Amino acid sequence: MRKSMLLLRLLPLCSAVVFGLMRLVKAQSKTESLRGVWQMVKYLFIVSAISPLVFAQATSPARAPKTLVGIWAHSDDDATVAPLLARYAREGAQVYSIIATDGSRGCKHTTVPCGPELARVRAEEARCSCDALGIHPPILLGFPDGKLGDYADDPSLMSRLTERIAEELQKLNADALITWGPDGGTGHPDHRIISDVVTQLVRAGAPGTPEQLFYAYLPPMAMASSQGGPSLLLPQKKYFTVQMPVTSADYDAFRRAMACQKTQFSADELKRIAADPLTGPVRLVPALSTGAATDLFEPLH
Repeated sequence: MRKSMLLLRLLPLCSAVVFGLMRLVKAQSKTESLRGVWQMVKYLFIVSAISPLVFAQATSPARAPKTLVGIWAHSDDDATVAPLLARYAREGAQVYSIIATDGSRGCKHTTVPCGPELARVRAEEARCSCDALGIHPPILLGFPDGKLGDYADDPSLMSRLTERIAEELQKLNADALITWGPDGGTGHPDHRIISDVVTQLVRAGAPGTPEQLFYAYLPPMAMASSQGGPSLLLPQKKYFTVQMPVTSADYDAFRRAMACQKTQFSADELKRIAADPLTGPVRLVPALSTGAATDLFEPLH
């Protein structure tokens, strides 16, 4: 394929050379012959000047696609940005989802018993969801659900979690990352810990971690409908400076992904999600600011 493109690019230049030779052959007089030689010299000069550029374009490697990685506690956490993941995958980016826990303790909306059986089902649901979004299969780390902060019973757990996430991010070498904000979206302790670990790695400059880190949040309507959770979870509007447009096709992919999460939501919730006429951008909060100041009471610039 590359050789064919090279020949197509060189065709106009070869034509110029042939045209110059024809002019030289057809010359009728000494004057015309000299004029033809001069014309040929000009053509050859142009060819010698342009050829390196043509060869460079024809032989240079194609630009590598960007890589976007979401890091989550549970297999349904990426739902809040699922349309955005679908959009970037549709546009050719390499999109991955890292899921830290095995999801084995969330039995509220399923008859599948908690434990290894539920963990197996959750892994299948995660693979189904990623396939529906058009992204890579999930990277499942398998840490215990609901216990990421259990320091008393497992003092080394936090270190192991941090090391595993760091290893995966180094392998993927992402151009941008998405995770929960420091509030964990819903306030879930596992969500908060994942946000903290990812932010820690980015700020420490861990290998493979870009500064393009964004925090994800549930839509305001979803936050308003939740009952009994911690208060003051949603940041002020002024912090949502990243508004990412998505299409109806991306929302369709989100609905297909949500349909995979049969143990995460009740049947009524899944029906409502499938019927909701979702529109609008996906809103994110940039995690880092590199602004400078010499006074704590002055805005960062």
